[in-house]
This record gives sequence, structure tokens and C-alpha cells, in this order.
Amino acid sequence: MNLHLVASLLARGAQLERLSDGVTLLALAYGLAPLLGAQLHPLTTLLCAMLLMLGLMHKYWAIRVALDADLFARLGASSDLPADTRHLDRALFDLHLKPQREDSRDWPARSQAALSLLRRQAMCLALQLVLALTTLLTVPFIG
Repeated sequence: MNLHLVASLLARGAQLERLSDGVTLLALAYGLAPLLGAQLHPLTTLLCAMLLMLGLMHKYWAIRVALDADLFARLGASSDLPADTRHLDRALFDLHLKPQREDSRDWPARSQAALSLLRRQAMCLALQLVLALTTLLTVPFIG
């Protein structure tokens, strides 16, 4: 049941990703406004670039969280968890997604590591939202 719970929590990362995608697209659209003849203050351009960077960082963490969500859901339904764990570790190693073939961590430790990825994803979104709010509040004052 723990693996199912972790998979469900990790699946919430998709909701965070959609919100981040919206903020990133708005920053991109605003940053491209000079192509339509609008003039932007250099500080506004910098803030948009920072929003885009945070959006890309968020996307990276979102991809990792989504992968873990799928893997935890699959392994939560496993009838032979130790064998499937070994197969997973071997597959990750063969695809160069993991540095060593064997992983001595138990599933609670793996769960905590996966949830830390979700926290990183949430932190990127929080930074992105704070920066977006700061941008919205400062744009009237900087032109």
C-alpha cells in the first residue's frame, strides 16, 4: 500500500507541471512582445528570462517525478517485488539512468528519495510563482 500511496502523491506532480507550463508560456509570450513592436524594460526582459529558466528546471523535475510515479504504480501492483526490484535496477543501469547495477536501498528509502524529487518540483513552482508575482507588481513601476 505504501508504494501505491507514493505513486498517488507523485502523480500530483502533473498538476504542478500544468500550472508551471502556464506561467512559463505567459513569460515566453511577454518576453516575445518586442517582436510585435512593444518595448520592454531590460529588467522585465531579465525577469522573463528567469521565469523561463525556472520553467525549464521545473520541467526537468516534472519528468523525473512522472517517471517515478509510473514506476511506483507498476511496482505497487507487483506480485514479486524483490524480483521486480532487481529487474528495475538492472534496466535503469542498462539505460545509463543509474550508476550501479545493484541498489541496496529498501523501498521506504526509495520512496523518500522520490518524494524529495516532488518537493524539488514544488519548490521550482513556488519560486516561479513568487517571481511571476514580483514581475506583475514591479512592471507598472519600471515601465
